[in-house]
Amino acid sequence: MPFMRSPRFIPAALVAVALSALLGGVFGGDVATAQDEVTQQYRIYTEALAKVESEYVEAVPVERLVHSSIDGLLHTLDPHSSFFDPREYAAMRERQSGSYAGLGVTIASIDGDITIQAIFEGSPAYKSGLRRGDVIARVESEDMKGWTTQQAVSRLKGHKGTPVNISIRRRGYEGFIEMNVVRDAVNITTVRGAFMIDNETGYVKLAEFSETSDKELETALQDLAGKGMKRLMFDLRDNPGGLLDQAIRISNRFLPKGDLIVYQRGRVPNSDQDYHATEVSEYTKLPLVVMVNRNSASASEIVSGALQDHDRALIVGETTFGKALVQSVYKVAGDAGVAVTTGRYYTPSGRLIQRPWDGSFDDYLMYSLKDQTEEKDRSAADLKYTDGGRKVYGGGGIQPDKFLAGPVEGFAPTQFGRQLYARQAFAQFADQFRAQGDTRLADANKNKKEIARGFTITDAMMSDFRKMLETQKVKIDDAAFAKDQAFIRAMMHYDIDLALFGISEARRNLIMQDPQAQFALNQFGEAARLTALSKAKSGRGLESPR
Repeated sequence: MPFMRSPRFIPAALVAVALSALLGGVFGGDVATAQDEVTQQYRIYTEALAKVESEYVEAVPVERLVHSSIDGLLHTLDPHSSFFDPREYAAMRERQSGSYAGLGVTIASIDGDITIQAIFEGSPAYKSGLRRGDVIARVESEDMKGWTTQQAVSRLKGHKGTPVNISIRRRGYEGFIEMNVVRDAVNITTVRGAFMIDNETGYVKLAEFSETSDKELETALQDLAGKGMKRLMFDLRDNPGGLLDQAIRISNRFLPKGDLIVYQRGRVPNSDQDYHATEVSEYTKLPLVVMVNRNSASASEIVSGALQDHDRALIVGETTFGKALVQSVYKVAGDAGVAVTTGRYYTPSGRLIQRPWDGSFDDYLMYSLKDQTEEKDRSAADLKYTDGGRKVYGGGGIQPDKFLAGPVEGFAPTQFGRQLYARQAFAQFADQFRAQGDTRLADANKNKKEIARGFTITDAMMSDFRKMLETQKVKIDDAAFAKDQAFIRAMMHYDIDLALFGISEARRNLIMQDPQAQFALNQFGEAARLTALSKAKSGRGLESPR
């Protein structure tokens, strides 16, 4: 049943449809035996909403009241149960599917301007020469100033093969850049860098887990194997997770058939599930280092936890976020959706991945802003063992085998350096350059400085960067600027590469400066010993939990 408007009341049937999947969980017990109580609670709820809708000082759309109340209800349960309005639900499904038809950009409304935040390589926007930081000022001659991101998205997307006329404003160029861009299918790739670090070490960066991630990883591994890969650095840093089936498939790439990958336990009948590797893989003997950090969550933790428990990978970096609630997403009336926690995930050794939220939700969600140390308080109750008898601990995230703090692209900059990163100062500096030999939008780029692939950050560029900050009235901490010099140079290089030469080039060059990655490269001896240990399987292999 679609959402309906009423000038004076909110139909109980509407609320029942929207909340029936939730209230049973709130009140507990068997629905049949508690029907009178549920009916009474519906009555309280609908009467309260009706009073707000009829008596509040100003008119409030019924849809907003219902959506907000559902969202508020879910947020009393745990930090991750949530409500998706129809637009959010459609966007989530689109992202999970990994493709759509449009220009291939992500945008945000900044000071009323629709500003390009990122461009997908190979997309119509990329081929046309659009750049991060460009402002889409007009679409089909209509001024977009003040538009919401959602309004802009609805106008820019369309059927594959259809054109859209846009007018672009670019820093350093007077007037509009007029463009006619033909929409095309845009694949949102999740492998954001795959290359050889040296003659035998492959590297793969996985940004999230979407419906195409396992296939993308397969392609990357085959390509690297053809280039002589004998060991792999698998980068899951800042990966927030995604689809469970992709975590299972990707774990199976490195685990032998039959190994337990993860199991879930919940309250609802039939919610208990054990997930095993079901395919024979050619990468089960490949020495493997997995990099994680405080922003690695959910599916990233399932993969890293399984590989650690089976002694298949050395985990390097920081303790992960600790989000491992089973989120079941249900479509409800009006093309909306709800994500409801229906269980918890455990690693093969029995570790609970989910971090507790005993304090406020805000404190829980701000975990990634807190610096970590190698030493942590550990409970004897959280102690578990890997296949080979190594000690591992549950109770909140996946703790690395080798710890090195590096919250920002593998670096641990000062607060000043983190502020520069957060305000996109490095991306703004990159705007003044154009790639040598790039003829796209030549007139719009004529005043930009030409730079060639493989450039170095010179002292003159550092001086120019500092002058840019001064022009923007940024208060410069001289001591922090000096202390962060390696980080500043690396991020300047990264953002110029990203703008001009693509994500693989940017990631390849950054890895050579990234302290965490360089530390991880030195751990392959231990990773190889783990690989041998996993082959031997000391006899205490991990069985399915009972």
